[in-house]
Amino acid sequence: MIRRTEAGALWRLVLDRPEKANSLTRAMLAALLDEMDAAEAAGVAALVLTGTGRVFSAGADLDEAKAGLATDPIWEEVSARLAALPCLTIAALNGTLAGGAFGMALACDIRLAVPGAKFFYPVMKLGYLPQPSDPARLAALVGPGRARLILMGGAKIEAEEALAWGLVDREAPKEGLMAAAEALAADACAAPAGHAGRIKAMIPRSWG
Repeated sequence: MIRRTEAGALWRLVLDRPEKANSLTRAMLAALLDEMDAAEAAGVAALVLTGTGRVFSAGADLDEAKAGLATDPIWEEVSARLAALPCLTIAALNGTLAGGAFGMALACDIRLAVPGAKFFYPVMKLGYLPQPSDPARLAALVGPGRARLILMGGAKIEAEEALAWGLVDREAPKEGLMAAAEALAADACAAPAGHAGRIKAMIPRSWG
């Protein structure tokens, strides 16, 4: 399920299925789209995406992936919607993320991660293509060679290496992860309505 908490102009969307490593069903992805529409309509200044438990998300729910979710265009819809939101978006990565969930983190403006988190995108091993926008977003952060390591070489990147590569912007301790995200969102939430979106629109993005 997707759980929302609100604190003024800051919204938090939580992947809340810890018994299944926060693996995502199509219904959860559709709920994320609805929540992002609601966030934009409400004029939120900052949106934090995080998970419950020790894993951010294992990607697609295994049963639904086998039934077609792995190649469903809804993944691209979710990441495109995240990237287009006119507010500050922060991925507060409470643990490991894989597959399609990787794309959601790539689409956020800022990525925080706890020590010990791992990052992998096993499309080569599984015989799927990555979501269309993910390779360009990944290469824009870490460079083409490292993008190939992850997407073609199946490399599992740990948080310390992810930070050195620029895949993650900062590390934060598990118990301080949300406090770190909220601190980064504080100025956007205190600014005049729409100001975060106006600044975001001025920052070029090399992945289109």
